Formats: sequence, structure tokens, C-alpha cells
Amino acid sequence: MAQSGCLSLLSVVAVGWLGAMAPVSGAMAWEPAKPVELIVPAGTGGGADQIARLLQDLVHKHGFMKQTLAVVNRSGGAGAEGFLAIKDAKSDPHKLVISLSNLFTTPLATGVPFHWTELTPVAMLGLDQFVLWVHADSRHRTAEDYLTAVKAAGPKRFKMGGTGAKQEDHIITAALEKATGAKFTYVPFKGGGEVAVQLVGKHIDSSVNNPIEAVAHWRAGKLRPLCVFNAQRMPYTEKIAAGRSWADIPLCKEAGIPVDYLMLRGIFAAPGVQPAAVDYYVEVFRKVRETPEWKKFMVDGAFNPVFLIGEPYRQWIEQAGINHIGLMKDAGFLANKGAGRK
Repeated sequence: MAQSGCLSLLSVVAVGWLGAMAPVSGAMAWEPAKPVELIVPAGTGGGADQIARLLQDLVHKHGFMKQTLAVVNRSGGAGAEGFLAIKDAKSDPHKLVISLSNLFTTPLATGVPFHWTELTPVAMLGLDQFVLWVHADSRHRTAEDYLTAVKAAGPKRFKMGGTGAKQEDHIITAALEKATGAKFTYVPFKGGGEVAVQLVGKHIDSSVNNPIEAVAHWRAGKLRPLCVFNAQRMPYTEKIAAGRSWADIPLCKEAGIPVDYLMLRGIFAAPGVQPAAVDYYVEVFRKVRETPEWKKFMVDGAFNPVFLIGEPYRQWIEQAGINHIGLMKDAGFLANKGAGRK
């Protein structure tokens, strides 16, 4: 939770970059009888959408399921449409949802009648970073330089782009303002892909965006990363652009910005889904993780590829939910005092 100007979810559970795995039952006594719908509670082009479509491609390419996996975007109401759809699909093992932090933030910000405990946790596929980006033409080469310019310009003169209002990008921006005294005009967009395009077009001055949502523009020489909101530098040393790698991006903490945040990339099933179905999907995703395509995607997007299932996954989610109540309260984004409590 946010303390002394520091935004952090890293204390939720001690997980390394290699991740943690737990055994699943041997024989699979269940498999889908019809096509499986994978709901994305976010817009197209963002991190969740990219992950879902890669899962779809790999499942089909390698024959990990006899049935098809169909990706359906339901981004209305900051993802509420998608979460309510999976909530209403009680005991239906043919519907899944890929979550991001709006699993917590959307109910807290809107009061929509949904809580993560109403879903069935399947697997954490990884944790995602957040990076402060500017246009490659920006005269600001470091986070310190940029924030000095923002403060010197006066409140609301610089535009910070992010996905959604009162969601994770907005939370990080609010924490950044609180920690540094800089004041932005926050501009929300439907997805991280659109955020990156808006920054490339210079319609905003900076963004808080995931690596996978901006890496293509960094490779193309259109964007520049200033710092990563994490407690440790990313370990990936392959050169991406201008002779720099993900590992070369300094921590925002190194620039005097005590803000760090990791976002869930996880899978849930509908309420009441039986353990045999959960085991089936865990095994499917375990196979996906072993493919070279998935491993390359994890490196390209600078993900922490931690894999959690069962009780460790449930405990992580529970602590993250508690932490988000504090983060949303600190940012002034809670819909009401009882929001998020089931």
C-alpha cells in the first residue's frame, strides 16, 4: 500500500523472475465440450488483448485444446462489462477472463456489483511493468529533467496519457504527483495501444504504459523510456533501440520518485467451476508457457514471467485486493467508503 509517497505492490508476495510452480493433478478427467470464450475486459491493442490473442494463436497452433479459444473484448465500463459477463456465467467452464488491475480498480472506482472472490482463480501468467515514456524528440533525456520541466511549467500544463480513468495508469500518475509535486493533466484512453499511438503523434507529452504496449514504437525510434516504476531493474539485456535494453532503463526510484507498481496478468474462470476444469486449463497454460513464442513474448515485453496457481495464486490476489483499497483511497478514487469490501 502507499506509504510515505511510495506506491508499491511488490510486498504482496515474494516472487522471483523465474516464478513459482505448483503441481496439478495428473489425469485430466475433463475437457471442453464446445468452443471456449476468453473475455478481455479491456480494449484492443493493449497488453491484455495482446496476451489473449497470443494465447489463442498458440493454443491453436500447437493443438493444446481440441476446441477453439475465442477472444472477445468487453471493455465497457472500464472492464465492468467483461467481469459481469464472467460473473453471470455461473458454473460454465467454457468461459474465461484475462485480468489486469481493473479486477480491483473498476469495482472500487465505480461501485459496480462485482468482487474478485466471485470468480474462480486459474493461473497467474505473469506480472507487468510500467514505464514513464516521452516522445523520442523530447528534449528531456531523464526522468529528473522531465519532472523539473513539468513543475516549472505550472500545474496541468503537461499532458500524461494512460489507459482509463481511476485505473492503474491513473493511480501511478496520482502517486507520481504526490511524490514529486508535479501536476499533470491526465488524459484517459481506451487501451495501452492507443496511448502509445497518441504519444507517437505528440498529442500528449508523456505516458505511463506497459513495455509491450510501447516497445514497437521504441524500436522504431519514436518513443523514449525515462524510468521504470519497479523496485529492481528489469533483467533483459537484449538491445532494443538506440543501443539500450530494458535493463538499461533506470528505476524511477533512482530519479527520486518513490513509486513502484506491478500489474497482474492472470486468468480466472466463472464462479463455481469445478476443480477438474481448472486443472485442465492450468495444464494448457503450462504448455503455452513452454513454447518459444511465449518465452520470446515475455522477453520482448519485459514481463516478470512468474506462474502461480492454487492457494499461492489466491493469496496473492487477496493481498493485492487489500493493497488496492489503500492505493485507491490515497488517490481519492474510491466510489464510497465501503467499496471493494465483500
